[in-house]
Amino acid sequence: MASRTELRPIIRLVSTAGTGFTYVTRKNRRTTPDRMVLRKYDPVVRRHVDFKESR
Repeated sequence: MASRTELRPIIRLVSTAGTGFTYVTRKNRRTTPDRMVLRKYDPVVRRHVDFKESR
């Protein structure tokens, strides 16, 4: 079970709009070794913004 958590860790995506809103997801370290940036909906500002991976 430990090998699964190492390959697909749980990460937190933080809004770049500065609202403090976050998403929690998993990522595959083999396919995306760099920090992820996804464009998702931020309900605080009611628009789509970039969410960056924080560690």
